[in-house]
Amino acid sequence: MKGFEDLEAWKEARKFRIAIIALTKTFPKHEQYLLMSQLKRASRSVTANIAEGYGRYHYQENIQFCRQSRGSLEECKDHLYAAYDEEYMNEQQLEALFAQHKRCISLLNGYIDWLKKQKEKN
Repeated sequence: MKGFEDLEAWKEARKFRIAIIALTKTFPKHEQYLLMSQLKRASRSVTANIAEGYGRYHYQENIQFCRQSRGSLEECKDHLYAAYDEEYMNEQQLEALFAQHKRCISLLNGYIDWLKKQKEKN
């Protein structure tokens, strides 16, 4: 593995972030500094925390950053509900993003489990 870019969890989170950014471009202008900004920041935090954790020296630090990433994923999910409730997206869009969210959570949990096993070995 050459870098965090090789992690499947990061790759999938990046796809999720790109989908979120595309969605926010359709939001009304008055949401630019409100929901749009919150959703963008939370989605960026997902990939950023995976990358930062990867750069840490100890497994436990990496695990903690991955947990923060998982928290940001859940924050995104809540913001997506808000966007749906405000009728900025339809049900099909919501379900597609929730499917991506679920895959991100699954990959991130798998990575955390792998890190825990590596920590126990050392």
